[in-house]
Formats: sequence, structure tokens, C-alpha cells
Amino acid sequence: MELPAHLTDRYELTSHLARGGMADVYQGRDSLLGRKIAVKILHSQLSADEAFVKRFRREAQAAANLTHPNIVGIYDWGQLDSTYFIVMELVEGRSLRDVLKSEGALLPRRAVEIAAEVAAALSVAHRSGLVHRDIKPGNILLSADGTVKVTDFGIARAWDDSQELTRTGAVMGTATYFSPEQAQGAPADERSDVYSVGVVLYEMLTGQPPFRGDSPVAVAYQHVSSDVAPPSAVNPDVTAELDHIVVKAMHKDPSLRYQTAEELRADLWRALKGETPHAMAPAPPPVASTPSQPDESATRMMQSAAPPPTVPPSEGYRQLEEPPPSSNLAFVVGAFALLATLAALVFLVLNLLNPGSDTEPVVVPNLENVSRTEALEQLRDLGLFGIPEEEPSTDVEPGFVIRTDPEAGTSVEAGATVTVFVSAGAATEGVPSVEGLTLTEAKIRIEAAGFVLGEVTTANDPDVEPELVISQDPAPGAEVPLGSPINLVVSVGPDAVAIPNVENLPEAEAVRRIEEAGLTWERDSEYDDVITTGRVIRSEPGPGEEVEPGSVVLIIVSDGPEPVAVPNLRGLTEDEARNLVESLGLVLAVSSEPIIDAELVGKVVQQSPAVDTNLLPGGVVTVTLGAAPPTTTTTTTTTTTTTTTIPEPPPTTVGG
Repeated sequence: MELPAHLTDRYELTSHLARGGMADVYQGRDSLLGRKIAVKILHSQLSADEAFVKRFRREAQAAANLTHPNIVGIYDWGQLDSTYFIVMELVEGRSLRDVLKSEGALLPRRAVEIAAEVAAALSVAHRSGLVHRDIKPGNILLSADGTVKVTDFGIARAWDDSQELTRTGAVMGTATYFSPEQAQGAPADERSDVYSVGVVLYEMLTGQPPFRGDSPVAVAYQHVSSDVAPPSAVNPDVTAELDHIVVKAMHKDPSLRYQTAEELRADLWRALKGETPHAMAPAPPPVASTPSQPDESATRMMQSAAPPPTVPPSEGYRQLEEPPPSSNLAFVVGAFALLATLAALVFLVLNLLNPGSDTEPVVVPNLENVSRTEALEQLRDLGLFGIPEEEPSTDVEPGFVIRTDPEAGTSVEAGATVTVFVSAGAATEGVPSVEGLTLTEAKIRIEAAGFVLGEVTTANDPDVEPELVISQDPAPGAEVPLGSPINLVVSVGPDAVAIPNVENLPEAEAVRRIEEAGLTWERDSEYDDVITTGRVIRSEPGPGEEVEPGSVVLIIVSDGPEPVAVPNLRGLTEDEARNLVESLGLVLAVSSEPIIDAELVGKVVQQSPAVDTNLLPGGVVTVTLGAAPPTTTTTTTTTTTTTTTIPEPPPTTVGG
């Protein structure tokens, strides 16, 4: 089925969260209320099966009426063409299954707290006449704040439909966690949920379920026939009080278990508070009915029985280990019940495997790529007993048969068991986090987890050092098929900025351009014979060089040509003075009116500007030469002399 982006105009799907036996769960958004939601969508191959659709709708109707902090809320149920969906509360956290898988056994106190909250949720359901029937770690969610949420009431009422059970011959529930009466196909009640909570508590305390086997049938048989060892036999940190609670919750005889989830919850809280749980009190004798031969009363809700009187822990444990003579009757009745159960199982197996010598053999049909439902129906029509078992597959669509055991074409006796291996889709695994690692380190970690390195791109990032992974797709923790590519984005550092060209620009304009480029600036100045005063001579770094944003750019501003100090010219001849002045880039001017000075005739007597005055190149230095004093004669001659005086130009000075 191609997943629609929207379910009606109200619900938008954003990402895939999990896959179950009946449905996929997606994260979404309720556009009307503006909140995050979880959306469960029935598998496409099951949408055409009225029985599955009926169960799916029943889950929504059953759970929608349950309101409790420990129960996942149901908001809506609907249909879009052939797509059936349930809108639920989104629990942001992990399932207990994932926690146990990654962390193993929990601390006893935390395990008891979780079990107590599950029991609280079940108490509400039981009071509403609803039995869950599939309590397991995968249906227990732990939110980010530690709240426990029970979900998936998909088979909550399946046993009420006896006609459907007879038609399919199926056992509802999960073999690892269901009760002995469920394993035998007998009616289940709230005490069946209590048994399942006991199994989950056992796994939380020890890190492993109490019964394991090569197939669901083997596990179911142990639930019926094998006594559970106290959790302390696996984990010495488990107290005697918890041993008694688990053993009582998992008693084979429903009448000797806790009669309600509330009783179990109360005993769990007694253990947390350091009080003696009622489980350590002597057990009452069993009732006449047994799990293998349930009577009509077993289908009705049991009223909470008054708890037995509390006894000290040491005394209660001795009674569990070594019952006094007064409890022999209970032991004898229990032993007979167990023998009756075993006899019924043996009789069933013998009838299935040895139906008679005159029975014609049956050929196992080829069921490859047949839907799970159709495959089981074909086997049933042939008189065979099909047991579905999921396994990962990348070649067969989820929900369809991969192969059978015995394989197709094998002749078997009527009533034989055929294991039907159904595709669960590609095996998935949580994507490891490689953010912050080098590309080489990331590749090693990705491949070690069973994935492959996908596309590698680069990006600027001021917060991540160059050559380290910025992000990955899929995100860390996402469940994706093994062998999937993991795409990475690797940092090349912050965005590089090119230095703008500000040479020969006015200082104000140069500063504006540098700031627009996201850079900062500093100023210096120097003399320059070419660049006009106030304009930029150059920048450091130079134009076009790439630097990090916010880097400092030094601009060198022109102060114009460098000034020249006027030398001391007194006593020099005109030619000597001219050569010296011109060598400094200055101009020499000679006054037309000499100064009478017998000692410095023809030499510089006076100059302007004064010595050491700063002049810009091209500045004029005016000198006055010395002349001899006039001589006295005896002959008087009258002469008319016309004198033209050239005004002396004012000196050009810098600094005075």
C-alpha cells in the first residue's frame, strides 16, 4: 500500500514508528487541534479480511472508553478507501521491550513500579468488563517522564467470539507471555492478565522470560506443564517478597493467583514500602476446576477476594518452600489437576499425530507468496494444523508466506502440524549515532551495525569542526532494514567570506563594504606619494582572500606624501643650496635683493622657511645671498638708476 500523506483532511502522517502483527504505527499531526498523534494503520493485506477489520474496530471501541494515566488514549477511528486507522495518543519514549533488549534486567524497585502501574491500568479495564489478553513488553510504553502506558487492546474481546475461534482454530496472544488457560484454548479472564503481568515482571527482574523454546508450541507447553523457578534463582538481588509475588501471579491454577489486578498492585506497593506482601501468606486450597477443564464460571469476571492475613516474611517463605501438613490437600488437588492437564495434552497430541492407520496422507501445498490468512485456511481445509511464525525477509512482502516446514510437496498424516514462515519484512535495527565522528569512524560504526555508508555531502557549519559529521539520515535510533544506506553530512567549517576590494576608496566607503561582508575592521595610515589623502592604500588580507565570518580586516589609509624638513643652507653658494634643496624634492628661489655681508658675499645669508620646517614635496625655499659693501670714489657722477624689486614668495610650510 502506498502510504497517503494525509488521512482525511485532518490527520497528516510524518514518520514511521513501529510495525506489529496487524498494523503499522506512524507519528502524525492533528491539524484541527494542532497536536502530535500516533496513527495505527491496518496492514493492507488484512484490510480485505472482515475478521481482522472487526478486531481492529473493536480495539478502538474498547479502548476509547478507558480513561486512565496508564492507558494510551484513543482519539478517533476511521477509514480512507481500503485503509483502516486508529488515532491515538502519541507516547514519546520507548517500549519496555526495547528497554529490556538494550539494558537487560532492571533494578528491582523500577521493575516493581512498572508492574504496579500496568496493574493499575488493567484494573480500570477489568472494571469496564475488558480483558487485555496480550500483556507483553512490546505493549507497555515508557514515556520520557517515566510514566507507564499500556497499549494495544487489539484482541481484548476476541475470545468472546467463539464462532470465530472455532473457524480459525487460532490461539490469541503471544506465547511467551500468555497464561496456561490461553495456551489450552480455554476462556480467559482478568486472572489471565495477572499471569501475563507476572511473566513481564519476571523478565524485568531477570532479563529473560521464564519459559523459552524452539517454537511457540514448546513455550506454550511449558506454561501449562512447567513450574516457574523463583526470579532470585537467576538474579540474587531479587528479594524473597518479590519471589512470592511472581510465583503467586504465575500460578498455574487461576484460583491460586491474585484474583484481580488491584490485588497484585496492592502487594507490589507493600513490597516497595518494605511491608510483607499477602503473597507470603499461606495459599488457599485450589478450586475443583482446572485450566485444562474450565467451567462456565471461568468466563465471568471474578470479584476481588479478601486478602489472606499477613505473616512475617521468614514464616511465609518457609511455607512456600516446605508446606506444613495442613496444606497437603491443596498439594494433592494441584497434582491431580496437573496430571489431568498433561493427560489432556498427551491425548490431543496423539490424536493429531496418529489419527489412525486408515487416514490418507496429505501433501503439503505450495504456499509461497500466499497471504498468511489464506495459507492457514488452505491448511485447515486439508486437515492440517498451521502455526504461523514470522521471520525477516527482504524478498517477500510482509504478511505473505516465505516457506513451510515440512516443505511444499511433502506427504504428511492428516492433523500434522505445519509451520508457516510468514514474512515480517526486512530485519530492522536501530540506526547508530555517528554525529560528531570523523567520516572514517562513522563508516566503521555504520558497517558494524549492519548498514552501509550512503551518500556523503558537505556543508558549512560554524559550530562543528571541519571533517566531523554534522547530521545523518536516517536519524539515530530509527528502525530501518539492515543493509540500508546511511547518508551523512560532513562539516567543512563555517562559510568562507571573500575580502572585498577597497583600494583607492574613501575611508568611509571602504568601511561600509567590509561591514556588509560580515567582517570587522581596524585602521592604520601611512604616507603615499600617489594615493590621495583619506583614501585606502591597501587592505590586509588583500582583496579576494577567503576568511571566516567576523574576521578583522586592516585598512591602510593614505596621509598623502611624506613631508620634508628644510635643511640649513646658510654659508652655501647658490648652486650648492640649489643642489641640496632639489635633492630633497623642494624648489629653491633666490631673493633679488642681496644683503650686505662682507663675509658671505655670494653665499646664503638668510633662508625662509626656517631650518627644520616641514614642507611637502615641491615646496619653495627662498634664500638671500650676501653682497659686498659699496666702495667710496672722488668723482661724483650723477646717475639715474631704476630698480625693480621682485617680491619674495611666502614659504609653504607643514608643521611650522
